[in-house]
Amino acid sequence: MKLCVIGLGLLGGSFALAVKAIHKNTFVLGVDANPAHGQRALERGIADEVLPLPEALKQSDLVVLATPVDVIYTLLPEVLDLIPDQATVVDLGSTKDLLCQVVAQHPKRGQFVAAHPIAGTEYSGPDAAFASLLEHKTMIICEREKSGPASLALVEELCRDLQMPLRYMGAKEHDLHLAYVSHLSHISSFALGLTVLDKEQDEKNIFDMAGSGFSSTVRLAKSSPAMWGPIFAQNKKNVSEALESYIRQLQEFKATIDKDQQQEAKELMAKANEIRRILG
Repeated sequence: MKLCVIGLGLLGGSFALAVKAIHKNTFVLGVDANPAHGQRALERGIADEVLPLPEALKQSDLVVLATPVDVIYTLLPEVLDLIPDQATVVDLGSTKDLLCQVVAQHPKRGQFVAAHPIAGTEYSGPDAAFASLLEHKTMIICEREKSGPASLALVEELCRDLQMPLRYMGAKEHDLHLAYVSHLSHISSFALGLTVLDKEQDEKNIFDMAGSGFSSTVRLAKSSPAMWGPIFAQNKKNVSEALESYIRQLQEFKATIDKDQQQEAKELMAKANEIRRILG
């Protein structure tokens, strides 16, 4: 199989490494706007060859779009225009509604599978990629009824090979849920990082006194702005609603502290403890 990976960073690189580890005959054609990333992907064995986009597409059996979502939005119609008639395109973006809308009437819509792996780290670039990133991570497939049987079956089979459980949902439903369980947590982490940096001008104090709780909570603040900025923009309505709910909760906590309502604060925390049951 000839696999074209557009965007040779954490997700694209990890997908390529994972597929190559399982399917030894896979030849990976890499495409990346950053020449240094392309070179590093070759050095790490993520890609076997790095080519310009049109040249890579015309040879590909499966094309994976693993760039920031604003780039996916721009590239997706062009990629569908250029791929061979039997090829499949899958994206790994964290938003789905706008991406599905932009190709809804494309004559090759059936060759596209809208997917989102619930996987990642706070790091980016080819050096962040590793083969086991996707293992046992859920892959969400949106609008599966609009993907052709052959393309859908190919992506599903690869997910099973990578030990990725599959879930199916609509694009709008996906974006609503992810605003709360993914996008909001990143904004919260960015905001916490800014709050502490603004208060503690002496960085040494931050690192000397930061415990594991702070480190785990602020970890996502190290994530790439180039990736997350477009996600917030494409899912702005759902993200804004999630933020409004979150701000109300913060204000409620603040009110219990301002009014020295210790019992009320404990009740809020006890209610939040229910998350343990949901997360297992």
